[in-house]
Amino acid sequence: MHDDGSSHAITDDIRVEVDSHFVPERSDPHVGRWFFAYRVRITNESVRTVQLLSRRWRIIDAHGQIEEVTGPGVVGEQPVLTPGESFEYASFCPLGTPFGTMEGSYQMVDDDGVKFEVTVARFTLSQPLEVN
Repeated sequence: MHDDGSSHAITDDIRVEVDSHFVPERSDPHVGRWFFAYRVRITNESVRTVQLLSRRWRIIDAHGQIEEVTGPGVVGEQPVLTPGESFEYASFCPLGTPFGTMEGSYQMVDDDGVKFEVTVARFTLSQPLEVN
């Protein structure tokens, strides 16, 4: 785990931690494809039960190209988190450059039906430098 490929944010007592890494066996720089995996851990540090409804990602490659990705849930789930509970999942992001960033948010709803946004702080997608 390296610092630049990770992020951490707390919004309304919901903690979101992300770690990313380069996946060389799924990448092919000769055809302009770099593959990154990331693991997200969402922890409910509040006193209420919450549910993740949807996600919004902003992916920026090394050329400044921005891709917005939105959709229901994460990895096909809309997890419900009771106080103190965590949900962890892994996903991936292909990029056309060896470097980029991701950031975004989750739309959540609490047990009173109040919807709120939870920040996913920016993290780096970066192919490690090769050392000879």
